[in-house]
Amino acid sequence: MSGRLAASAGQHGDEGVLSDLRKLGFTEYEARIYLQLLRLGEPATAYEVSKNAGVPRPNTYNALENLSQRGAVLPVSESPARYVATPPDELMSAYARQTAALCAQVGARLKEVGSPAEDRYVWSITGDIAVRDKIDQVIDTCRETLMIKAPDDILRTHKAALTRAGRRGVEMLIVVFGPDPEEFRFGSRCRTFIHEGNGVRMGSTDNLFTIASDHREVVTARMADGAQAVHSRNQTIVNVAESLIRHDYYMAEIFLKFGPEIDETFGPYLRDLRLACFTPEQAETFRAKTGL
Repeated sequence: MSGRLAASAGQHGDEGVLSDLRKLGFTEYEARIYLQLLRLGEPATAYEVSKNAGVPRPNTYNALENLSQRGAVLPVSESPARYVATPPDELMSAYARQTAALCAQVGARLKEVGSPAEDRYVWSITGDIAVRDKIDQVIDTCRETLMIKAPDDILRTHKAALTRAGRRGVEMLIVVFGPDPEEFRFGSRCRTFIHEGNGVRMGSTDNLFTIASDHREVVTARMADGAQAVHSRNQTIVNVAESLIRHDYYMAEIFLKFGPEIDETFGPYLRDLRLACFTPEQAETFRAKTGL
């Protein structure tokens, strides 16, 4: 199929990628022109682009000039001028570098204006990408100590960031819902324990990811049914989160040493203790998960 026939055949269903390009700062015409040149795969004049992209010719000239200045298209000939699209990976890499540099510059200038006293606040984060990005950010900016309690499937998505932390020598204490602590050991300073000695997921917290960094900030996220999280540097909240993780570590160590006696005294999975304080709904969930 020739470039022009492929262009015509592929114009339907472009709204998603056009919308993404607009989010990156492209105008509607610029997005359509870049996508058209990319689809053609060969140099094209402004007239050819205008005809195939459905953009008025005067607007096409202006859009091509703007795209050329931003490095999204390249003029490859004169009389008549012909253009090609910059390969997407090169374009996106350039945008990422420029955006990161701009964010660093703006952030530095804003700090000169003044920083809000955010230690008192709890910030809400919504959406899978935003929540996971925040968790990775907390891991990547940690200098000394991470404390984590999480299900293995959620923890697994952050192994790259945790591996980087382990290489930096960060001390880690991890309590995981899951069968295999060895999967989540990140360096010689990482201690990993399965929850209550068995790693079985139960109760209302088995979908929560809680991470505390350097005794100064915490993120708690619920990943099921649309990710939602809270982030805070409020010291009281940080202390509560660390206490939760620390006590789960205590329980894991106690179960390793006294597991059979604990089961005999309180029933499997601390049945008698849990059912004594669970709501009816929690008790029903507990019985469904454990078969008790």
